[in-house]
Amino acid sequence: MFRWQFVALPEDIDELGHVNNAVYVRWLQDAATSHWYAVAPPEDVARYFWVISRHEIDYLRATLPGEVVEAETWGENPRGARFDRCTVLRGPDGLERVKARTTWVLMDRELARPARVPKAMMALFERG
Repeated sequence: MFRWQFVALPEDIDELGHVNNAVYVRWLQDAATSHWYAVAPPEDVARYFWVISRHEIDYLRATLPGEVVEAETWGENPRGARFDRCTVLRGPDGLERVKARTTWVLMDRELARPARVPKAMMALFERG
């Protein structure tokens, strides 16, 4: 599992006075890519990149201006070139703000096509 923090900045706030849903999507992607760069060997970063094929998001509570949100993210359910990344965003009160499951596809940079996720790579993303 990997943790990453975000702060709800003024530009993240919509007309309803809380973080806009599109910002949460950006945070999900930022947490995932930060996790990748934190754990992946340089040769894997050079050889592969990731694309999203599906998001499933539950918006549970509002995040207000200035609040710090912590993301917890991990991978599961590998199948070929795909795996699911689960992410929970929690507010300063510890309550879940967003729960998401995103299907990511591993791409071979040179071939520009999907590549099977190696077991050793998948181990980098497990919840453990």
